[in-house]
Amino acid sequence: MAEAEVNSYVVLGAALFMLLNSAALTVYAERRIASFIQNRVGPNRVGPLGLFQPLADVLKLLLKEDVTPVEGHRTIHTIAPMIPVITALMTIAVIPFGEGIFVTDINAGVLYLLAVASLGVYGVTLAGWASNSKYSLLGGLRAAAQMVSYELPLGMALASVVLLVGSLSVVEIAAAQENWWFVIMNPLGAIIFIVAAFAESNRTPFDLVEAEQELVGGFHTEYSSMKFGMFFLAEYMHVVINSMLITTFFFGSYHLPFAGYWLPEMSTLAKGILDVLVFSGKTVFFVFVFIWVRWTIPRFKFNQVMNLGWSRLLPLSILNFVVIALIIFLINNY
Repeated sequence: MAEAEVNSYVVLGAALFMLLNSAALTVYAERRIASFIQNRVGPNRVGPLGLFQPLADVLKLLLKEDVTPVEGHRTIHTIAPMIPVITALMTIAVIPFGEGIFVTDINAGVLYLLAVASLGVYGVTLAGWASNSKYSLLGGLRAAAQMVSYELPLGMALASVVLLVGSLSVVEIAAAQENWWFVIMNPLGAIIFIVAAFAESNRTPFDLVEAEQELVGGFHTEYSSMKFGMFFLAEYMHVVINSMLITTFFFGSYHLPFAGYWLPEMSTLAKGILDVLVFSGKTVFFVFVFIWVRWTIPRFKFNQVMNLGWSRLLPLSILNFVVIALIIFLINNY
């Protein structure tokens, strides 16, 4: 087996281990941060500082009865929770964690990410339909409408980054930010991408797909036990993945600010460790932002969500793309 293949498998194993365990850590962090924002105690009973609370939650879900609606579609009802988890795991394949630290570098990495992200809507939509419940179905339809609406501005924001780099490779996009982060060169694209990432994650204030006031629990109303747990796992995995993507495309990936101008030469091992620490630190920060926004901004109405996507973000993303293309054309030709 070639050395490069061994390294890829090591990175893949470490990335999957990190991503699967990040959900439990993010749940704990969300409860702690929420309790701080709301001036309450938070989890503090199970283990020191409540650190074993996520484990207790998993055991609780495992011990609950797995119920499938009598009039529902049993096979699809079982498969639907797996789809968001699988798509989240697939995303990790093209994200670079440091210089030379990635699973694979494909020429169409950005297209791969967009394709995989678009598959996630099927899990939520099929879950709503297979439950044979009007509340679940409405939640699934809302999810489909919302995710399709925000995939367009998200894709245009990524297209503006591709223009700056001239490549669809995620590894090359990350490497191109050694001196200047794209949030400085493309601030509007960064804002559009972050807002669309919130909507794609179905997180507050874009969580109309599971609004308990009118949909009980939304698309997962008829789910229990580990089937519900998989939706729960997928949500937090997508929070972590979207934090990684925001870091990768706009906030320098594994690079420190203006690293090409001041960072001295380092050994391969030291550089690799620094890259992973920098990338992880940025990802943790954006996970905190996801949690912070959830407990700060109230839920939008559905017409507001649709209006923001189609009437605001999409025209702005197209305008941003055209302006960047024009600037690049003028720089290259005059």
